[in-house]
Amino acid sequence: MQRFILSKRNHIAAVSAVLIIIGFASELIFSYHPVALWALAIASVLGVFPIAIQAYQALKVKVISIDVLVTIAVIGAFLLQNFEESAIVTFLFLFGAYLEQRTLHRTRSAIRELTEMAPDRALKKMGNGSFEEVAIESVSVGDLLLVKTGAKVPVDGKVVYGSGYVNEASITGEAVPVGKQGKSPIFAGTIVENGTLTMIAERVGEDTTFGKIIELVEEAQDAKSEAERFIDSFSKYYTPAVLVFAALVWVFSQDVELAITMLVLGCPGALVIGVPVSHVAGIGNGARLGVLLKGSEVIHDFSKVDTMIFDKTGTLTMGKPVVSDVQVYTKNQEVLGYLASVEIESDHPLAQAIVTYLGKQQAYAVEHTQVVPGKGIAATVAGHRVVIGNRSLIHQEKILLPLQIQEDMDRYEQQGDSLVLTAVDGEVAILMGIRDQLRPGVKNDLLMLKRLGVKHMILLSGDHQGTVDHVGRELGLTETHGHMLPQDKADYIRKLQKQNRIVAFVGDGVNDSPSIALAQVGIAMGGGTDVAIETSDVVLMQSDFGRLPHALGLAQATARNMRQNIGIAVGVVLVLLFSLFFSDWMSMSVGMLVHEASILVVILNGMRLLRYRVREI
Repeated sequence: MQRFILSKRNHIAAVSAVLIIIGFASELIFSYHPVALWALAIASVLGVFPIAIQAYQALKVKVISIDVLVTIAVIGAFLLQNFEESAIVTFLFLFGAYLEQRTLHRTRSAIRELTEMAPDRALKKMGNGSFEEVAIESVSVGDLLLVKTGAKVPVDGKVVYGSGYVNEASITGEAVPVGKQGKSPIFAGTIVENGTLTMIAERVGEDTTFGKIIELVEEAQDAKSEAERFIDSFSKYYTPAVLVFAALVWVFSQDVELAITMLVLGCPGALVIGVPVSHVAGIGNGARLGVLLKGSEVIHDFSKVDTMIFDKTGTLTMGKPVVSDVQVYTKNQEVLGYLASVEIESDHPLAQAIVTYLGKQQAYAVEHTQVVPGKGIAATVAGHRVVIGNRSLIHQEKILLPLQIQEDMDRYEQQGDSLVLTAVDGEVAILMGIRDQLRPGVKNDLLMLKRLGVKHMILLSGDHQGTVDHVGRELGLTETHGHMLPQDKADYIRKLQKQNRIVAFVGDGVNDSPSIALAQVGIAMGGGTDVAIETSDVVLMQSDFGRLPHALGLAQATARNMRQNIGIAVGVVLVLLFSLFFSDWMSMSVGMLVHEASILVVILNGMRLLRYRVREI
């Protein structure tokens, strides 16, 4: 019976509203007092049932909740035959609960939408070569799947055959279709807008990127912040205190109605709902825009960050070296073909950067290839001795470096380049400077972080100091430190924390995971390693560094919104109690109306976070 009554709370509130209207219409319009009396009395009895049940359930677990205060107040008003007060109080309390329910339902729409977007069927290649529709649970790693135009990609994997355009808004927040073809990664929950793709499954079920997004958002929304734990503890002591104070008022004033009214006015309804609404709305905003905040405790810490530390490769840079500077010291154009012919056989990242830069060149036969670990490669090409490598290999080969070449090398190194020299028959013919490229827009993103209050921005990298310093100068960073091993980074973070800094670390690799875990706020690039993502507090989906200012601004706005809601709730209670003792207009129903209005205010204030966008520079 209790469960049935509680499930019909909204219906009871609607019936109470009708009865209250009938009661006041009978009294004020038709002057028919008996109908008004009975209508308001029935509304009072109906309305108090679900509230009293909740109060009873709370008392069973030794908690004196707000429902206890309202139940006592309504029963007292009813016994005093103040049916107008008791009816209006019960209706407003139930209507406030309805508003809270609706609001939390709306603010949790981000996770609900994500869950609904999760695919449940897939076209799987069977043993006979045909594709058949199966439940998503039947898909295993290594299965070949067919995804047609308009269909959702069922799991994470890579394109094997076909090409097309995929809407990745569910993962990246960007609705612009992304072209996909052979070996391109595709993600569960994205939609093929044009084309037909055959893919191989690499991650299924909860292991998919989409599955992890849902899991992380669910965990974040269920976690309680420091503010929420404080409010839970506060309510546990505050509610009994109100009961005791009301009893003292009754004893000393002998005014039962005053004591009962005080119980109603002391209900901190807006305090209870204000912080969860802010918390859930903020996390929902981030989930839609590719920022995963793992709980409101993270929001609290992130909003206070004053120091942000960055890894270089894959975080501030693209993580893919390209040829940035070239100097040719020979008129023999065949040298470019010699270089391309040797490097095309290597899988070293620098070699791949050179091949990409050179493009299509005349191919030559390569013989007697000798790889010198950590230095480069030597080979015979079309009868010529070709040496390709760093300064150390050139010295090892006893090849002279004219002053002009040495000056060029020093200049390239100051720019942060890794040097690759090509010598043919004992003479340097080409000097190339190769470096990782900065992410597009990263400088503007860092300026936005400064505007949001980050005072110290530090680069820690395992790269050599010259490259690290160049990146730091170009981006206007506070400090730069090279030759840093994972343990060195962790030690540096500990040193800053001893100085009472609130540190956030941004990285993407396995080597970054200790620092991500150690910092007060660990931030992982979503395209990074699983261990970095798992140990982090904040995830920037699709490794989009541009989402970092939004993440920080959102955390600050959410924390600010929580404080505003607490201030509104506490302020309303103080004003109501002051008015009760120092004014003539305050009554039980007026107090409850103000309470419900304050609940609506904190709800609307919290929901503003759903539309939050960081202000661009």
